[in-house]
Amino acid sequence: MKKGFFKPVLMLLILIFAAVATVQAGSPQPEEGKTAILLVTFGTTFSEAQAAFDNIEAEIKTAFADTTIQWAYTSKMIREKMAQQGKTAHSPSQALEEMAKQGFTKIFVQSLHTIAGYEYHDLVKTIRKFEHQSVGVKKITITGPLLAGPEDMAKTARVIRETIPEDRTSDEAVVLLGHGTHHPSNAAYPALMWRLQRDDKNIFIGTVEGFPGSEEILEQLEKNNISTAWLMPFMSVAGDHARNDMAGDSDDSWKSVFEAAGIECKPVLKGFAEYDPFVDIWVSQLQTAMDQ
Repeated sequence: MKKGFFKPVLMLLILIFAAVATVQAGSPQPEEGKTAILLVTFGTTFSEAQAAFDNIEAEIKTAFADTTIQWAYTSKMIREKMAQQGKTAHSPSQALEEMAKQGFTKIFVQSLHTIAGYEYHDLVKTIRKFEHQSVGVKKITITGPLLAGPEDMAKTARVIRETIPEDRTSDEAVVLLGHGTHHPSNAAYPALMWRLQRDDKNIFIGTVEGFPGSEEILEQLEKNNISTAWLMPFMSVAGDHARNDMAGDSDDSWKSVFEAAGIECKPVLKGFAEYDPFVDIWVSQLQTAMDQ
Protein backbone atom coordinates (compact mmCIF):
# COMPACT_ATOMS: atom_id res chain seq x y z
CA MET A 1 0.00 0.00 0.00
CA LYS A 2 1.34 3.39 -0.95
CA LYS A 3 2.40 5.81 1.79
CA GLY A 4 0.40 8.58 0.12
CA PHE A 5 -2.80 6.77 1.02
CA PHE A 6 -2.46 7.45 4.77
CA LYS A 7 -2.20 11.23 4.56
CA PRO A 8 -5.73 11.93 3.18
CA VAL A 9 -7.23 9.33 5.54
CA LEU A 10 -5.53 10.99 8.51
CA MET A 11 -6.78 14.43 7.43
CA LEU A 12 -10.33 13.08 7.09
CA LEU A 13 -10.27 11.66 10.64
CA ILE A 14 -8.99 14.97 12.02
CA LEU A 15 -11.86 16.82 10.32
CA ILE A 16 -14.44 14.37 11.68
CA PHE A 17 -13.17 14.69 15.26
CA ALA A 18 -13.05 18.47 14.93
CA ALA A 19 -16.68 18.55 13.75
CA VAL A 20 -17.84 16.37 16.66
CA ALA A 21 -15.97 18.55 19.14
CA THR A 22 -17.60 21.67 17.69
CA VAL A 23 -21.11 20.19 18.05
CA GLN A 24 -20.42 19.14 21.63
CA ALA A 25 -19.00 22.54 22.51
CA GLY A 26 -22.14 24.23 21.17
CA SER A 27 -24.56 22.11 23.26
CA PRO A 28 -24.88 22.10 27.06
CA GLN A 29 -23.56 18.84 28.41
CA PRO A 30 -25.65 17.13 31.08
CA GLU A 31 -24.23 17.47 34.57
CA GLU A 32 -24.68 14.49 36.83
CA GLY A 33 -27.29 15.30 39.47
CA LYS A 34 -28.59 18.53 37.89
CA THR A 35 -32.21 18.46 39.08
CA ALA A 36 -35.38 20.37 38.21
CA ILE A 37 -39.07 20.34 39.15
CA LEU A 38 -41.72 20.81 36.47
CA LEU A 39 -45.11 21.98 37.75
CA VAL A 40 -47.92 21.08 35.36
CA THR A 41 -51.34 22.71 35.48
CA PHE A 42 -54.26 23.45 33.16
CA GLY A 43 -53.79 27.17 33.76
CA THR A 44 -56.23 30.06 34.19
CA THR A 45 -57.21 33.27 32.40
CA PHE A 46 -58.25 35.02 35.62
CA SER A 47 -55.58 37.27 37.09
CA GLU A 48 -57.32 37.06 40.48
CA ALA A 49 -56.64 33.33 40.51
CA GLN A 50 -52.88 33.78 40.05
CA ALA A 51 -52.52 33.93 43.84
CA ALA A 52 -52.89 30.14 43.94
CA PHE A 53 -50.00 29.57 41.52
CA ASP A 54 -47.86 32.11 43.39
CA ASN A 55 -48.49 30.24 46.62
CA ILE A 56 -47.65 26.87 45.07
CA GLU A 57 -44.32 28.16 43.76
CA ALA A 58 -43.47 29.88 47.05
CA GLU A 59 -44.17 26.73 49.06
CA ILE A 60 -42.18 24.47 46.74
CA LYS A 61 -39.27 26.94 46.59
CA THR A 62 -39.16 26.91 50.38
CA ALA A 63 -39.14 23.12 50.48
CA PHE A 64 -36.63 22.66 47.64
CA ALA A 65 -34.54 25.82 47.76
CA ASP A 66 -31.67 24.49 45.61
CA THR A 67 -33.85 23.04 42.85
CA THR A 68 -34.88 24.82 39.65
CA ILE A 69 -38.65 25.15 39.24
CA GLN A 70 -40.39 25.53 35.89
CA TRP A 71 -44.02 25.50 34.74
CA ALA A 72 -46.01 23.88 31.94
CA TYR A 73 -49.64 24.36 30.91
CA THR A 74 -51.83 21.65 29.40
CA SER A 75 -54.37 24.10 27.95
CA LYS A 76 -53.53 25.37 24.46
CA MET A 77 -55.94 28.28 24.94
CA ILE A 78 -54.18 29.34 28.13
CA ARG A 79 -50.76 29.10 26.46
CA GLU A 80 -51.92 31.26 23.55
CA LYS A 81 -53.35 33.93 25.87
CA MET A 82 -50.18 33.97 27.94
CA ALA A 83 -48.11 34.32 24.76
CA GLN A 84 -50.24 37.31 23.77
CA GLN A 85 -49.31 38.88 27.11
CA GLY A 86 -45.63 38.32 26.39
CA LYS A 87 -45.28 35.46 28.87
CA THR A 88 -43.45 32.20 28.25
CA ALA A 89 -45.91 29.30 28.32
CA HIS A 90 -44.76 25.82 27.37
CA SER A 91 -46.78 22.67 26.93
CA PRO A 92 -45.47 19.72 28.99
CA SER A 93 -43.63 18.27 25.97
CA GLN A 94 -42.07 21.65 25.09
CA ALA A 95 -41.00 22.19 28.69
CA LEU A 96 -39.35 18.76 28.90
CA GLU A 97 -37.47 19.34 25.65
CA GLU A 98 -36.21 22.71 26.91
CA MET A 99 -35.11 21.21 30.23
CA ALA A 100 -33.19 18.50 28.41
CA LYS A 101 -31.44 21.16 26.32
CA GLN A 102 -30.58 23.02 29.53
CA GLY A 103 -28.73 19.93 30.75
CA PHE A 104 -31.03 18.67 33.50
CA THR A 105 -30.48 14.98 34.21
CA LYS A 106 -33.23 14.50 36.81
CA ILE A 107 -36.72 15.92 36.29
CA PHE A 108 -39.53 15.57 38.81
CA VAL A 109 -42.90 16.35 37.24
CA GLN A 110 -45.56 17.41 39.73
CA SER A 111 -49.11 17.14 38.48
CA LEU A 112 -51.26 19.92 39.95
CA HIS A 113 -54.45 18.15 38.92
CA THR A 114 -57.01 17.14 41.53
CA ILE A 115 -57.77 13.64 40.23
CA ALA A 116 -56.14 11.22 37.80
CA GLY A 117 -58.45 12.04 34.90
CA TYR A 118 -57.87 12.39 31.16
CA GLU A 119 -55.42 15.30 31.48
CA TYR A 120 -53.32 13.48 34.05
CA HIS A 121 -53.10 10.34 31.89
CA ASP A 122 -52.24 12.44 28.82
CA LEU A 123 -49.40 13.91 30.89
CA VAL A 124 -48.20 10.42 31.81
CA LYS A 125 -48.16 9.47 28.10
CA THR A 126 -46.15 12.60 27.27
CA ILE A 127 -43.59 11.74 29.93
CA ARG A 128 -43.27 8.11 28.84
CA LYS A 129 -42.73 9.20 25.23
CA PHE A 130 -40.09 11.72 26.30
CA GLU A 131 -38.47 9.10 28.52
CA HIS A 132 -37.77 6.87 25.52
CA GLN A 133 -36.59 9.69 23.25
CA SER A 134 -34.37 11.73 25.57
CA VAL A 135 -30.69 10.90 25.80
CA GLY A 136 -29.38 13.27 28.48
CA VAL A 137 -32.14 12.89 31.06
CA LYS A 138 -31.29 9.96 33.35
CA LYS A 139 -34.40 10.04 35.53
CA ILE A 140 -37.90 11.46 35.10
CA THR A 141 -40.64 10.90 37.65
CA ILE A 142 -44.26 12.06 37.87
CA THR A 143 -46.03 12.66 41.17
CA GLY A 144 -49.57 13.66 41.99
CA PRO A 145 -52.40 14.36 41.46
CA LEU A 146 -53.81 15.66 44.76
CA LEU A 147 -55.99 12.56 45.27
CA ALA A 148 -53.28 10.12 44.23
CA GLY A 149 -54.30 7.38 46.66
CA PRO A 150 -56.02 6.53 49.97
CA GLU A 151 -53.37 8.27 52.09
CA ASP A 152 -53.60 11.51 50.11
CA MET A 153 -57.39 11.32 50.20
CA ALA A 154 -57.28 11.06 53.98
CA LYS A 155 -54.95 14.06 54.15
CA THR A 156 -57.21 16.03 51.82
CA ALA A 157 -60.28 15.29 53.92
CA ARG A 158 -58.48 16.51 57.01
CA VAL A 159 -57.33 19.70 55.30
CA ILE A 160 -60.84 20.42 53.96
CA ARG A 161 -62.19 20.27 57.50
CA GLU A 162 -59.40 22.57 58.68
CA THR A 163 -60.03 25.20 55.97
CA ILE A 164 -63.81 25.49 56.31
CA PRO A 165 -64.69 29.11 57.28
CA GLU A 166 -64.71 29.56 61.05
CA ASP A 167 -68.07 31.37 60.88
CA ARG A 168 -69.80 28.31 59.51
CA THR A 169 -72.13 26.53 61.97
CA SER A 170 -72.85 22.79 61.99
CA ASP A 171 -76.39 23.22 60.65
CA GLU A 172 -75.04 25.05 57.59
CA ALA A 173 -73.84 23.10 54.56
CA VAL A 174 -70.45 23.30 52.91
CA VAL A 175 -70.67 22.55 49.20
CA LEU A 176 -67.34 21.98 47.46
CA LEU A 177 -67.40 22.28 43.69
CA GLY A 178 -64.96 20.14 41.69
CA HIS A 179 -64.39 20.13 37.95
CA GLY A 180 -65.58 16.60 37.32
CA THR A 181 -65.05 14.34 34.32
CA HIS A 182 -66.53 11.40 32.42
CA HIS A 183 -63.33 9.50 33.19
CA PRO A 184 -63.74 6.69 35.78
CA SER A 185 -61.53 8.68 38.17
CA ASN A 186 -64.55 10.94 38.81
CA ALA A 187 -65.41 8.34 41.48
CA ALA A 188 -62.82 10.05 43.68
CA TYR A 189 -65.26 12.91 44.36
CA PRO A 190 -68.10 10.86 45.91
CA ALA A 191 -65.49 8.72 47.69
CA LEU A 192 -64.02 11.84 49.30
CA MET A 193 -67.51 13.10 50.17
CA TRP A 194 -68.30 9.80 51.88
CA ARG A 195 -65.12 10.13 53.93
CA LEU A 196 -66.00 13.70 54.93
CA GLN A 197 -69.59 12.84 55.84
CA ARG A 198 -68.46 10.23 58.32
CA ASP A 199 -67.60 13.22 60.55
CA ASP A 200 -69.90 15.92 59.17
CA LYS A 201 -73.11 15.03 57.32
CA ASN A 202 -73.45 18.53 55.90
CA ILE A 203 -70.29 18.59 53.76
CA PHE A 204 -70.97 17.86 50.10
CA ILE A 205 -68.84 17.59 46.96
CA GLY A 206 -70.39 18.21 43.55
CA THR A 207 -68.93 18.67 40.09
CA VAL A 208 -69.41 20.87 37.04
CA GLU A 209 -68.92 18.14 34.43
CA GLY A 210 -69.28 14.88 36.34
CA PHE A 211 -71.31 13.31 39.13
CA PRO A 212 -72.88 14.41 41.39
CA GLY A 213 -74.19 17.58 39.74
CA SER A 214 -76.16 20.51 41.15
CA GLU A 215 -79.49 18.64 41.07
CA GLU A 216 -78.16 15.72 43.11
CA ILE A 217 -76.52 18.03 45.64
CA LEU A 218 -79.68 20.18 45.95
CA GLU A 219 -81.69 17.03 46.65
CA GLN A 220 -79.34 16.20 49.53
CA LEU A 221 -79.42 19.76 50.88
CA GLU A 222 -83.22 19.69 50.99
CA LYS A 223 -83.19 16.25 52.59
CA ASN A 224 -80.99 17.66 55.39
CA ASN A 225 -83.23 20.75 55.75
CA ILE A 226 -80.36 23.10 54.87
CA SER A 227 -81.20 26.80 54.76
CA THR A 228 -77.62 28.15 54.33
CA ALA A 229 -74.78 26.78 52.21
CA TRP A 230 -71.17 27.87 51.94
CA LEU A 231 -69.94 27.40 48.37
CA MET A 232 -66.24 26.64 47.98
CA PRO A 233 -64.28 25.63 44.86
CA PHE A 234 -62.59 22.25 45.13
CA MET A 235 -60.14 23.33 42.43
CA SER A 236 -56.58 24.59 42.75
CA VAL A 237 -57.60 28.05 41.48
CA ALA A 238 -60.78 30.10 41.76
CA GLY A 239 -61.08 30.70 38.02
CA ASP A 240 -63.92 30.56 35.52
CA HIS A 241 -65.78 27.60 37.07
CA ALA A 242 -65.66 29.10 40.56
CA ARG A 243 -66.62 32.62 39.54
CA ASN A 244 -69.27 31.73 36.95
CA ASP A 245 -70.52 28.14 37.32
CA MET A 246 -70.43 28.21 41.12
CA ALA A 247 -70.96 31.81 42.22
CA GLY A 248 -72.17 33.56 39.04
CA ASP A 249 -75.50 35.34 38.57
CA SER A 250 -76.71 33.27 35.60
CA ASP A 251 -79.84 31.18 36.16
CA ASP A 252 -77.92 27.89 35.94
CA SER A 253 -75.11 28.72 38.36
CA TRP A 254 -75.04 26.67 41.56
CA LYS A 255 -75.66 29.78 43.61
CA SER A 256 -78.75 30.69 41.56
CA VAL A 257 -80.11 27.13 41.58
CA PHE A 258 -79.78 26.86 45.37
CA GLU A 259 -81.14 30.35 46.02
CA ALA A 260 -84.16 29.58 43.83
CA ALA A 261 -84.83 26.68 46.21
CA GLY A 262 -84.73 29.04 49.19
CA ILE A 263 -81.16 28.31 50.33
CA GLU A 264 -78.96 31.26 51.24
CA CYS A 265 -75.52 30.98 49.61
CA LYS A 266 -72.18 32.25 50.89
CA PRO A 267 -69.53 31.86 48.13
CA VAL A 268 -65.83 31.70 49.01
CA LEU A 269 -63.76 32.62 45.94
CA LYS A 270 -60.50 31.04 46.96
CA GLY A 271 -58.82 28.12 45.20
CA PHE A 272 -57.59 25.34 47.46
CA ALA A 273 -53.98 25.95 46.38
CA GLU A 274 -54.16 29.28 48.20
CA TYR A 275 -54.20 27.27 51.44
CA ASP A 276 -50.76 26.02 52.49
CA PRO A 277 -51.96 22.65 53.90
CA PHE A 278 -53.24 21.60 50.46
CA VAL A 279 -49.96 22.53 48.79
CA ASP A 280 -48.14 20.60 51.51
CA ILE A 281 -49.70 17.40 50.13
CA TRP A 282 -47.98 18.02 46.79
CA VAL A 283 -44.75 18.94 48.58
CA SER A 284 -44.91 15.63 50.44
CA GLN A 285 -45.44 13.73 47.16
CA LEU A 286 -42.39 15.45 45.65
CA GLN A 287 -40.26 14.76 48.69
CA THR A 288 -41.13 11.08 48.61
CA ALA A 289 -40.22 10.88 44.92
CA MET A 290 -36.90 12.65 45.45
CA ASP A 291 -35.97 10.42 48.36
CA GLN A 292 -36.36 7.25 46.28
